[in-house]
This record gives sequence, structure tokens and C-alpha cells, in this order.
Amino acid sequence: MLRVKKYEVARKLYRLREANLIRFIDPSPPGTILKFLFSLRSFWYWLLVATVIATNIVIHIPLLTYARYVLGSLFVLYLPGASLIELLYPKREHISQLERLALSIGLSLALTPLIGLILNYTPWGIRLNPIVASLTILTITLSTGALIRKYTYFKLEMLGGR
Repeated sequence: MLRVKKYEVARKLYRLREANLIRFIDPSPPGTILKFLFSLRSFWYWLLVATVIATNIVIHIPLLTYARYVLGSLFVLYLPGASLIELLYPKREHISQLERLALSIGLSLALTPLIGLILNYTPWGIRLNPIVASLTILTITLSTGALIRKYTYFKLEMLGGR
């Protein structure tokens, strides 16, 4: 029996994978988009949807003021841009995590005023409910598009690996 610690083996395997010397293959990859949707590969999507739903609930409960501040800031300043970045760059190798964070915040700061500008010229105006509904629709739509695009890349990788 080898006397090697598990984390050392994991670290070495990680470095070999990063150097493209080895490749991990999923023994039972999801075959359909529905299976892909409910696999761990789309955990980010469910986390984003849960955050959007929680924000939509929390903003109408006056007792949860601090949760409203935190989730509202996340909802306005990060999630729209993050979903657009996931749509534009579906693979993790395309851009680094720091670039992904910075671009997400920057794009959210660009998308949110555009939503406000569009709402200004509608009969609903710039009020809480139309803004929340618009940002919810935008974020979920972009995220769903990103999920479909990630599934397409996943299928292409699976076909290319055979």
C-alpha cells in the first residue's frame, strides 16, 4: 500500500489535467437536455434561479430588510451580467474567474439602466414591480440560453471524445 495522502494525489491529478496530460471522462454522461438540466453540471443554473425567486419573495416582506438589501444588490448588480457572461462564454476555459466577475458586474451596470430606460417609455413606468419583473425575465432568459449553449458544447465534446 502506498503511503501517499489523498490530497497530494488529488493535487497531482489536478495539475496533470490542467496541463492537458490526462482527461477525465464521465462514465454516465447525461444524454438529453432534461437529464443535463437535473445533473450537477447545471447547478449554477438552479442556484441562479433560486436566488432570483428568493429576491422576488424577499422584496415584498418588509421584515426582511437586510436580506432585501443583500439579495436586491446581487439581483441588480451581478445576476443579469453573470447570466449574459455565461451565455457569451459557456466554457470555463474561455475567461478566468476574475474576468468573469468583473465583466458580470460591468455588464449588469450596463443592462440594468437599459431596462430602466425601456420601462420609462412604457405605461408601467419605473416602479418596483415592473423593474423586478423585467430583470427577472431578462436574467432567466439569458440563463436558459446559457444552459442550452452549455449543453450544446457538452454534446459536441462528448461526440468529439468518441
